[in-house]
Amino acid sequence: MTSSRPARRFDWNNLGMRAASAAVLIPAVLGSIFLGPVFLVVIAISVALLAFEWGAMSTARVRGGAAAFLTIFVLAALFAAYLHNFLLAWTLVGLGAFAAAWFAYFMTERPGDAAFGVVYIAAPCLALTWLRAMPNPIGWTILLFAITWSADIFAYVAGNTLKGPKLWPSLSPNKTWSGLVGGLAGAMVVAMAVAEGAKWVAWRWDISTIRLGLLAAALIGLAGGVATMAGDLCESMLKRRFGVKDSGDLIPGHGGLLDRVDGLLFAVLAVAGARMIYQSGWAQ
Repeated sequence: MTSSRPARRFDWNNLGMRAASAAVLIPAVLGSIFLGPVFLVVIAISVALLAFEWGAMSTARVRGGAAAFLTIFVLAALFAAYLHNFLLAWTLVGLGAFAAAWFAYFMTERPGDAAFGVVYIAAPCLALTWLRAMPNPIGWTILLFAITWSADIFAYVAGNTLKGPKLWPSLSPNKTWSGLVGGLAGAMVVAMAVAEGAKWVAWRWDISTIRLGLLAAALIGLAGGVATMAGDLCESMLKRRFGVKDSGDLIPGHGGLLDRVDGLLFAVLAVAGARMIYQSGWAQ
């Protein structure tokens, strides 16, 4: 008689790593928001690390050259955005994608992957820089990170506790529908909590901050949660395409920086989009 497979134990170590990454990254970014040069340095270091990881995954034979192309153009675009010249910034992203594709083509690597890497890394960096340039950057940055990490952590807890049908087994065998629902619910609840907390802060200290109704906050949380999950799945798809388990080995036993911020790369675009709608007068 064949014995049944023992139930998988809850991985507290993995959950701890997710919480620890949030505890480290959130204060670092929030602190840098106050100091312009520090913000630029933090994002620039992140770009360099992400560029190297992308080069190692997508163009392994010429990883150094590919990473250099990507880093130079993304940092140039980032600096232009930091100076509030977003038209030039996006132009540089387009030029960088073309240059990376050209380099990969002549090195007999896949030019499409090289070009995509530029946009994949540059777009979220420019979105985050734009959020910083807008009014109330601290409140919106807190909202962004709260949504991203609550979606990630709630999805992990719900998926490992409730289990159930797999979300997309051929792409990411560990993700479940229960995890998806838990992550989205967590992102919405936390977004509403941040919105209410911001109102209390504004009343208590008479300062300007984000002013969102509960419905608006819930919708932004939902959009950010969906984007976080999409970013996670997208990275799983990319790693499967390139035949790697992790994006790098920056964090021993837990992969690279891209493995830690895959959801954030998509979530910042969703929250920046919500910020644009907010500027038009919605939910104020």
